[in-house]
Amino acid sequence: MSIQEQVDRLIDTRPGKELLSFSHDERAYRVNDFIYRSAGTSASYMLVSNSGRVIVNTGMGWEAPHHKHLFEPICPGPTPYIITTQGHVDHVGGVSLFREPGTRYVAQAMNPACQADDARIARFRTGTAMLWFGQLAGMIGEFARRHPGQAVGQDRPVPDLTFESRLALRVGELELELYAAPGGETVDSCVVWLPQHRIALLSNLFGPLFPHFPNFNTLRGDKYRLAEPYLANVRRVRELSPRLLITGRHLPIEGAELIDASLARLHDAVEYVHGETVARINAGQDIHAIMREVQLPAHLRVGQGYGKVSWAVRTIFEAYTGWFQRRATSELYAAAPEAALADLAGLAGVKAVIDHARGRLAAGDPLRALGLAEAAAAAEPTDRDVAQLLVDVHEALLAAGGEVNFWESGWLHHQIARWRAVARG
Repeated sequence: MSIQEQVDRLIDTRPGKELLSFSHDERAYRVNDFIYRSAGTSASYMLVSNSGRVIVNTGMGWEAPHHKHLFEPICPGPTPYIITTQGHVDHVGGVSLFREPGTRYVAQAMNPACQADDARIARFRTGTAMLWFGQLAGMIGEFARRHPGQAVGQDRPVPDLTFESRLALRVGELELELYAAPGGETVDSCVVWLPQHRIALLSNLFGPLFPHFPNFNTLRGDKYRLAEPYLANVRRVRELSPRLLITGRHLPIEGAELIDASLARLHDAVEYVHGETVARINAGQDIHAIMREVQLPAHLRVGQGYGKVSWAVRTIFEAYTGWFQRRATSELYAAAPEAALADLAGLAGVKAVIDHARGRLAAGDPLRALGLAEAAAAAEPTDRDVAQLLVDVHEALLAAGGEVNFWESGWLHHQIARWRAVARG
């Protein structure tokens, strides 16, 4: 099997839908002689030396007791350092549980700013996250029963030691180098590099699925992520030439040649989409046309189980040009387009709109049917026939490829459940 075929296989064995459910190991997975993994929302890792352990990422607060429970029998400490590769809640939430006297929490210098961004919209984010992670409430209760008396709240830890671009650490015989990598999922992303072993711990620097196209804008809501810093991160990791790549989901990837080929494919795919989008912006092309027309050539195929090319196009377009698309004057004002759509659907008659939408759906055009169905719903949000139409349209979108991407699949299934409830009265 050629190296490019190995990259293809790696993509295909890491489907996006797997992210809809979290798995937690019954025991710590042994990566090698000194690295252990505990899976979760994002995996937590323990690096063992002859002078104690280093914890890399701690999971959410509610799952941290599980990680600790798996790690303690192997190496209970001491814990000179806790490192987080980014400031998102699924990395920092359990820091307090792993802290001991003498422990230093280490993070990139932008970590407090990243945590502050999350805290600012925490209520909003909690609500939107439940559209995709509705199983969390049950899991939190289950873990509290498994580990009575160990429950901790979601930590907002303050780093004891920060760095701007690079930091070298040593624990016993183990050497660590931390490299800032802004432009991943967060402004404080970093790479944990073990130079003696040529191992890179990335977690979600390139997203939880590797090598899949990055998610430059999450549907749950977050700040835009930019293509050029992302590309710089890919080049930086390639320069390190790792033999083992450890990510936030799935098992580590082994082999310098496979890792480099995967990084090269990912870099060139993002560079291609970025370049094509900018060229079409300068050519005056409409955003929706660019979203439709920019597609990866076959030799640059990467997974789209987490991010999507069309979504990246839109993010790049708006990051360069802003939210005003110069298509309609109404974009400038606090006028929701649904109001005018509701008026139009009412004038045409909701039944006529439903019939026309069903014709579009039967002709294999679910996107046009979706627009008509949403217009009908704006006019009659509790109409059962409208609701059933929306169920059917969303199911058609799933069948047309919407099951592949984690975010898209989760949203479509949520909408099906929502409108099915209305259809049943």
